[in-house]
Formats: sequence, C-alpha cells, structure tokens
Amino acid sequence: MTGITKFGAFVSLEGGRSGMVHISEVSTGYVTEIRDFLTEGQQVKVKVLGIDERGRINLSVKQAMVPPRAGAGSVAPVPEKKSMSFEDMLSKFKQDSEEKLSDIRSKENHRASYAKRSQKY
Repeated sequence: MTGITKFGAFVSLEGGRSGMVHISEVSTGYVTEIRDFLTEGQQVKVKVLGIDERGRINLSVKQAMVPPRAGAGSVAPVPEKKSMSFEDMLSKFKQDSEEKLSDIRSKENHRASYAKRSQKY
C-alpha cells in the first residue's frame, strides 16, 4: 500500500506501475473508514479488475480473497472489522448529519452578518 485516501488505496505493482483499490473493493462488508482495513506499507493480494482508457489500473482486494474450499476455512488477506449494528450506523449517520447541518448553519449566519455589514456602507 503506497497511499490511502477516503475513496481508496493505491498499490504498487510489479513492473513499477501502480493501481487503485476503490473503497467498495476493500472488503466484502460495508466499509466506512478504509483505514480500519488497510494501512500504508501493508502488503495485500489484489486482483486486476481492468484498465481504463486513461491507463489507470483498477484493483480489488475482496475479489482476490481465496474462496473457501470444502472442509477448509477461507483465507482473507484483509482482517474484517467487527460489523456495526444498524443502530450504531444510524447513530453515526445522525451525528454526521448534525455536524454537517451545524457547519451549513454557521456559514449561512456568517454570510447573513456579512450582508448586513455590506448594506450599512
């Protein structure tokens, strides 16, 4: 892993090229924070999903996982984080929404006070 962003992780490949694993291709479960699953410098097994018209290489960690064989456990290169319950996800969503609304209201109040000051002059 050479870099991690909110939307994916960049992986150095053989031959000096690099590709990106989109956040939706990190794990079979829901991923809210990619850093809960991957870290910079970590070596992971990836599957090449394709190369787009601009030459960008699209990769998947979850599709590179070895499927379970009869009588054997599955091999997962990425440890799964404990799943969040629906209530926990809803609570986090509400908290994030309140923070975003608070930011919007703050910006609107700032604009309104600026507009009032501008009208005085």
